[in-house]
Amino acid sequence: MRLFAAGLSTETNTFSPIPTGINAFKERGYYPAGTHPDRMLQYSGPLWAARQRAQEHGWTLHEGAVAGAVPAGLTTRLAYEALRDEILSDLERAGPVDVVLLGLHGAMVAEGYPDCEGDLISRVRAMVGPNVIIGAELDPHCHMTAEMYEQADFLVCFKEYPHTDILERAYELVDLCAAKYQGKIKPTYALYDCQMISIMHTSRQPMRSFVDHLFELEKQAGILSISVVHGFPWGDVPGMGSKLLVYTDNDADAAAQLAERLGQQLIALRDDLQAEYLPLEQALANADQEQQYPVVFADSADNAGGGAASDSTFVLQYLLEHGITDAAIGPIWDPGAVGLCMNAGEGAVLDLRIGGKVSPASGQPVDARCTVLAIREDAYMTGLANTRVSLGDTAAVEVNGIVLILTSNRNQAISADLFTQFGVDLGARKYIVVKSSQHFYADFSTVAKRVLYLSTPGSVSPDITTLPYQHIVYPKWPLSNPA
Repeated sequence: MRLFAAGLSTETNTFSPIPTGINAFKERGYYPAGTHPDRMLQYSGPLWAARQRAQEHGWTLHEGAVAGAVPAGLTTRLAYEALRDEILSDLERAGPVDVVLLGLHGAMVAEGYPDCEGDLISRVRAMVGPNVIIGAELDPHCHMTAEMYEQADFLVCFKEYPHTDILERAYELVDLCAAKYQGKIKPTYALYDCQMISIMHTSRQPMRSFVDHLFELEKQAGILSISVVHGFPWGDVPGMGSKLLVYTDNDADAAAQLAERLGQQLIALRDDLQAEYLPLEQALANADQEQQYPVVFADSADNAGGGAASDSTFVLQYLLEHGITDAAIGPIWDPGAVGLCMNAGEGAVLDLRIGGKVSPASGQPVDARCTVLAIREDAYMTGLANTRVSLGDTAAVEVNGIVLILTSNRNQAISADLFTQFGVDLGARKYIVVKSSQHFYADFSTVAKRVLYLSTPGSVSPDITTLPYQHIVYPKWPLSNPA
């Protein structure tokens, strides 16, 4: 069997002020054909899984380009078309193949392309014809469009949020595609649109039980794959929303019935799926009442993983104004401040203007006298599925008892080594503020006595009723139809 694998991934927040150009892909990870490293990347699960399976079974694998960018605003037309065409050229050079495997996100939007994944998959289909199998792994925060699922043979989403199962779902995708090629299955599919928007944390109920139920269903004969499409609320495109995608073995009616049943169950849970977001003042009061530290506060609205700048100062400003110490905040994206710290060196005391640089959603810069605790060139943090996340040159500084992790690369908080590699003892801190929505949870929940989600200003505001949608399709709970 001859396989081709490649990847193109970013999550587009159409409300974010940060453009996604070609340098954004080169900064996070751009690997031309044949140069993928000997480790899995967060956005290269299918290629990595195909490499392992090819070695096991003696298949021939052609590896195309792989590129991923940290979530931000619209991808430029130049960047998207250049990377898309590079993958298509790699596929053409590979010659005839039996299976095409793509590592995508599903919520990539570029100038002139509201559905990048649908565009790419359709172009691949036009190249390889109707008989070649096409499979793609997607983030559940995708926009599942007809152009995607009608042109592909299999689309498999991660089931977990935080996304701890990237590799497992990649193997699932490769194995399903191989089974179809070998004639072992005849997949049929059905999609059910829940006509809603929701944030579904699988780390807590009721979503934990719902996902566990899906795993049990997939053990039944004839059920090949079930994906919950959470949707990405900060993508203002027609395909946005929560959906169920079911693949069965040669039974379209069973797929349709199961997709509808599961979709209706998800709709029934929608009120209970929503996390509670608290103003910082209330979150601090709740934490101090319980007196069990450390407490992790999730500053979701400034989550770089959702397209925010990760340089907002609202929380920092509040803590300083109220004399609150024993806190740690990170990561704050501020290359300029990092450069000054790198130049000054560890132990230096200097005045810094921190954060608040990208847009009004970032707040005002904070001027403070800081002590440089630690610096590191080209630092990394442990990412999802044990991948590596580049922080770039990074500095840990202390201001009035608050430790800040300043980075030159924009990324969200995922693992506790964001702090601990710089000597920060999280167990000795009362408050740990992470700029992340949920991916932090898998690791930081092992440190925290409690996790609270903040209601703060930012480009990834959890209050989706405030977003100025223009292109989504109604009805879309909990929004009111403007018509």
